[in-house]
Amino acid sequence: MNILVINAGSSSLKYQLIDIDNKNVLAKGNCERIGIDGKFKHKTFDGRKIEKEMTLNDHKTAFQTVISAITEGDAAVIGSVKEIDAVGHRIVNGGDRFSKSVLVTDQVLKDFEEVINFAPLHNPPAMTGIKACLEILGKDVPNVLVFDTAFHQTMPPKAYIFGVPYEYYEKYKLRRYGAHGTSHRYVSLRVAELMGKKPEELKVVTCHLGNGSSISAVDGGKCIDTSMGFTPLGGIIMGTRSGDLDPSVVTFIMEKEGLSPREMERILNKESGFIGISGISSDDRDLEEATAKGIERSIIAQDAQRYQIKKYIGAYSAAMGGIDALVFTGGIGENSCLLREAVCSNMEYLGIKIDKDLNNSTIRGKEGDISTPDAKVRTYVIPTNEEYMIALDTKNIVESLKK
Repeated sequence: MNILVINAGSSSLKYQLIDIDNKNVLAKGNCERIGIDGKFKHKTFDGRKIEKEMTLNDHKTAFQTVISAITEGDAAVIGSVKEIDAVGHRIVNGGDRFSKSVLVTDQVLKDFEEVINFAPLHNPPAMTGIKACLEILGKDVPNVLVFDTAFHQTMPPKAYIFGVPYEYYEKYKLRRYGAHGTSHRYVSLRVAELMGKKPEELKVVTCHLGNGSSISAVDGGKCIDTSMGFTPLGGIIMGTRSGDLDPSVVTFIMEKEGLSPREMERILNKESGFIGISGISSDDRDLEEATAKGIERSIIAQDAQRYQIKKYIGAYSAAMGGIDALVFTGGIGENSCLLREAVCSNMEYLGIKIDKDLNNSTIRGKEGDISTPDAKVRTYVIPTNEEYMIALDTKNIVESLKK
């Protein structure tokens, strides 16, 4: 079964065509700068490439470009659109309306429209992408929505409620939703497989660490807490995002600087975190270089982030009554042996002990247990595969229609 996985951003459309039965990626690519000047990148499983600048007026044009690339010309991987069995869409936030992946229907689109503002940068272009798929491929090709927030819908009220008047939860559904749920779900299932256990038998802390980062507590295969909040701004310090703050910091800065809510939101989302503290870069690799040179603000930025990760691991261990496994994933989690070493140092009291050589060698897509033989908690590096999870959910839903 060939599943086309779509991840539509505000000015981009990433895709993978996956032969899900054989777990093969047939082609992948990205339409960039949609509505601006346009750039298209496409690569097949056997190394054929397309890379060109082109006019991409909107997401519909971008989707047509994708379909043409995978079905026509020198970099085609299938003969026609009839070989696309279904389309899976990554959706950043489904609010509390969606606790699992769903088949697109008129009612589902109506329900999604009601929570579209919960992720204003991501949900609207996702809706545009869905409508483009339906128009170009036709309604006979099943479309499935896979929500980043769905995995976190198992959190109990004590974990998701905010300490503000309850009426705001009732009126606006203000609560913790989390993010990166598809990634947290994938690595929590994968670590159980690697340990030869059932997910229901394990207490796992999963750390998805990249330019955006989140940490989750997964008890018995279900998320019971996660670090991001109402939006992906909450949690630990990130590349350009502040993470958690005393709310009074926000109003204080606004009053002193004469800022509007929109301006303050931009500062917290785009000018804070690593770039805000260091003044150097939002990229962890750049800060590792600067830290090695002894640049103080870079050291502070990295130390603060690693300290916060360590605190979340301890807190989630307390919440679950201990942990069996710790997982690092995401661009930084998978590749920064320095971060993993800093986070896991002095954690022996929890049973976390990592082997320095294994830690240093488990990078660039490698998967493995980096613990010492005597560690009570197993620490893993697992490259995430959100696209595979989206394709798998899509396959399962499509197959259920045939029963």
